[in-house]
Formats: sequence, structure tokens, C-alpha cells
Amino acid sequence: MLATVIVGTFLGTIDRTIVNLALPNMAADFGISTTLAAWIATAYMIANAIFVPIWGKLGDTIGRKKVYITGFVIFIFGSVLAGLAWNFSSMIVFRIVQAIASSADIPTAMAILAVTFTDIKQRGQALGIWSSAFASAAVLGPLVGGPLIDAFGWRSIFLINLPVGLIGLAMALAFVKESVSEKKTHNFDWWGALTLGSALATFVLLLEKGQDWGWTSGGSFLLAFITILSAGIFYILEKAHPEPMIDFKFFKNSNFNNALFNNCVVFLSMMGSVFLIPIFAQTFLGMDATHSGYLFIPLAIGFMFASPIGGRMIGKVKPGYVIALSSFVASIGFFLFWVFLDPRSGVLDIIIPLAIMSFGLGLGMAQRTSIITNSVPTEEVGVASGILTLGRNISGAIGIAVFSTLLTTIVNDKVVAIAQNSRLNALSIIDIKTGIALMELKAQVSAYGVIYLICSVIVLISGFTALLIKFNPADRTGSREESIIID
Repeated sequence: MLATVIVGTFLGTIDRTIVNLALPNMAADFGISTTLAAWIATAYMIANAIFVPIWGKLGDTIGRKKVYITGFVIFIFGSVLAGLAWNFSSMIVFRIVQAIASSADIPTAMAILAVTFTDIKQRGQALGIWSSAFASAAVLGPLVGGPLIDAFGWRSIFLINLPVGLIGLAMALAFVKESVSEKKTHNFDWWGALTLGSALATFVLLLEKGQDWGWTSGGSFLLAFITILSAGIFYILEKAHPEPMIDFKFFKNSNFNNALFNNCVVFLSMMGSVFLIPIFAQTFLGMDATHSGYLFIPLAIGFMFASPIGGRMIGKVKPGYVIALSSFVASIGFFLFWVFLDPRSGVLDIIIPLAIMSFGLGLGMAQRTSIITNSVPTEEVGVASGILTLGRNISGAIGIAVFSTLLTTIVNDKVVAIAQNSRLNALSIIDIKTGIALMELKAQVSAYGVIYLICSVIVLISGFTALLIKFNPADRTGSREESIIID
């Protein structure tokens, strides 16, 4: 069963990262600009964010296996259609179909594991192994996608999902046990789903396009207004609804909040900084796309080794200590980037910090997931898993938006500062241009270091907040019983 949900998670997660590599090829085939092609990724992110909490709620309501199988079938169908897309518009539609399906996987998979492995130690080990697969898939995309695109074209990254997906679907039908909540939903919160979807869609769109449009532009202000308005209406509706999409009583649990906060900070820092690595490698170290992708191998290895180790610590070591340790180790990895990054950097100067950072981040993944799923009633574990997944996705998008904007700002500030404190002893235009280029180079490299230093500090702080976690499985809120129906 564990292997089954790993296949589904791996397939959905790796698909997202591979597609980003294929955008230039798609743009060329469809005769559109690269900027317009970026909407293929943006549309996916928006649809995925909207449907994660909806699928989580439906899984608790109608059965997690039903939702998982439904998502799998739609994902396979959407992948084939995307591989056969004939123009930009059709690709957008089919990617949305894929996103809707993929959003059913992660929260449902976590819920399935939570109700299948009733022993907290076994559950921790299962979540650790599953978490390593989830994290590894996110970073292995470039390694798999690059050669696949070069050898067979961009359509192959979608069509390959058909045979792999059918294998995963057969495994799910055979091995996943149906589980339904004893708490039946009589009035699904459609208005809550609509307003939450509106808030998430406009917020993700703002994060994706805010820098291009300008954060103070009319479009950005409009999206921010709609986000705040929709979120406010959603909160009012949820407080009054008897069966809300998101039960706000979860957030009265300090362990839930602390684990969720640490999880969001970790993913904000990881996604917001890791995406800069291939840019740095290609811009300053002269690597091509394929070789810069190889740099992510230690990132995947670190996750694969650390996540199961963290899972095995559940029930043996206080989770707050493990999460704090994981944050401190990750903070060291980020700090080493600040120390090592330089135009003369070698491969080891990137691989070593990456390995330390990923090992640290992976060590706490199962612990955070375990706390989230064990801090809520069993009948609402799908909703809690959806919140955790949504927090990861939104935090990653925020990290990319914030750090990419911050990088540009820091570069501009440092260019001015360096120019003010430099003197060019040159007479020829060539020497002057060379001097200016060196100033810009120093400013850019220095800006990357500042970004990683910021990441190091905020992850370090989140480690100290993790020490506030006083989780005890016996304190779990609500029902511990679950109705399991074996097909």
C-alpha cells in the first residue's frame, strides 16, 4: 500500500517540475512567446491550489480511495490530452485538468497513510518514506525531463504518464483500502469552496505575475483586493457553517500551528532559494541546463536518507527536538551557500551545502506531517492534510516571488553602493566597460549570498519556535476511530 501511494505522489509531483523545462519547446511549437507559455505553469499552480482543500474534504466525506482513484484516472486522461495538445489554448485546458487531478493525490495519500498505519511509530516510518519520495520527485524532475525532452520531444513528458499511471492505478485498485469518516457530511460547503478558490486563485496569480506587472500596478492591487475580500468572506462563512471546508478550531491547537508554521517557513526558504541555484550555475559558472540539473542529485539523496530517519524517531524522541534539529542543520546548509558562492566556485561548493540543507529539511518532514495528522480528529485528517499541502504550495510560491524580487532589489542597491565606493583608473572605453561589468558581477554574486543568509536566519528562527511543540499522541483531538471498508 505504501508503495502504491508513493507511485501516485511521485508521478504527480515530478510532472510539475518537468513541464517547466519544456516551456521553451512548447512556445516554439505553438508559435507563442516564452512569457505567454509561462501561463501553462501558472494555470496549473492556480488550479492545483484551488482544489487541494476541496479534495481533502471530499476524501473524508465520500471515501479516500474513491477520491484517490478518481484523481488518478483524471490525471492519466489529462496527461494523454496534454501530450496531444494542438495549440496553446488546448494545452492550458488540459494542464488545468491535470492540476485538478493532481491536487487530489497528496492530501488523500497522507490521509490514507494516517488511517492505515494506526501505530504511531509505524505511521511515522511510513510518512518518512513517503515524504522522501515526495521531496525527491520535486528535485528529480530536471534530471528525468531534460534527457526525455531532448530524445523524444516535449510531448513525451506527458505521454509517459500513461503506462506508469496505469501501473499505479492497478496498484491502487488492488492494495488501497477504502476509508470513510464516521462523521457524515450532509451539506457540502460549496460557498466556502468557491470563496476559498477565489482567494487562492487571485493570490497565486499575484505571486506569479506581480513582479512582471509591478507590485504597485493596478492589476496587482486588484488581485490583492479580490484576495483579501474573498478570504474575508470565506472566514465569515466558515465560522457559521456546520460542516466547513476548513475547521478553524484546528488553529486553536498550538502544536498544529507550530508544526504548520515550521513547515511553511521550510518550504518558503527551500523553494524560494533552490530555484536560484541553476540560474547561478548557468549565469556565473558556465554550466548548461543539463549539467546544472545534475547539481540537484545530492538534494534528492539528502531527502531520501533523512526522511526515513526522521520517521523512525517518531515515538522515540520528542518531535519538537527533531524538528528543531532539522531546522538548525538546514540553516547551516543555507549559511554555507553564503560562504561558498563565488564566480570561482566549483561543483563541491554547491553540492556540499545542498546536501546538508536537504538532509536537515528531510529530517523533519515526517515529524511535521505526523503532528498535523495526529492533532486533529481522525474523521478530519484529510482536511488537515489538505491544509498542510496547501501551506507547502503557497509558501513555495511566496518564496519564489519574494526572493526573486528581493534579489533584483539587492543587486540594484549593491551596484550603487559598489560604484560609490570604487574608482576606475582607466582611460579607454573598453577598460571602463570592463570595470562596470566587474562591479555588476560583484553585486549580483553578493546578492545571491544575501538571499541564502536570509534563508539561514529565518529557518534558524523557525527551529527555535519548534521547541515550543509539546506534542503527545494521547492528546489527539476528537475521535480516534475510523471506519475501514475493504473492497
